[in-house]
Amino acid sequence: MRKKILVVDDEPSISMLIEFNLKLAGYEVRCVSDGEAVFDMLKPFRPDLIVLDLMLPKMDGIQVCRELRKQNNGVPIIMLTALQDVTDKITGLDNGADDYMTKPFSPQELISRIGAIFRRLQTLPGSSDETMISIGRLAVHVDQREVFLDGKLIDLTPKEFELLLFLSRHKGKVLSRQQLLHGVWDYHFLGDTRIVDVHISHLRDKLEKNARSPEYIMTVRNVGYKMHGPSTASESSLA
Repeated sequence: MRKKILVVDDEPSISMLIEFNLKLAGYEVRCVSDGEAVFDMLKPFRPDLIVLDLMLPKMDGIQVCRELRKQNNGVPIIMLTALQDVTDKITGLDNGADDYMTKPFSPQELISRIGAIFRRLQTLPGSSDETMISIGRLAVHVDQREVFLDGKLIDLTPKEFELLLFLSRHKGKVLSRQQLLHGVWDYHFLGDTRIVDVHISHLRDKLEKNARSPEYIMTVRNVGYKMHGPSTASESSLA
């Protein structure tokens, strides 16, 4: 079955451009022009991914994103913004968006990013033989896409889970932000590494007793991050 994509933008020219190109790429597409209409489309259309503009009437993109995650709806979201301010982009990620693109953008790049998200979702569970990864008090159940800390289920977004799983599978290895973009977001081009930093921050808030002094996800200065077993002493080069 063709993947379904819901496009949410109040500019008809942009909606038509996205719809045309996504249909050419083989997707089934529906378009709505305000934030509230997203929730009217969830049950009848059941989108596999949402392309969501930030500035919308009735309910803006941040509110839509926040409400979807509040409802435990993990549908992937790519947020579109005409704003150049990094703070606005990070706010989208903070509220559950998986990725963002700044207008004007290339339809081909949007299609590439959508394809990357779908590839990750399809290949992640079966990409390794292990069914559970245990690191200290942390248990990552691969097929169930569930994470437990001290036996308690931790609520992670789909992208947070994928990032944690990738780090866990490479425990002890220092991974650059670009490697994480490639491995988790499937970016084969230079992407904005702040996406990685925001998701790492979210994971730390949910997993660490003290996010400023992490036990699990360590920052390696000027390089990137690594998954660290809390039973071993921290290296002096880590912060």
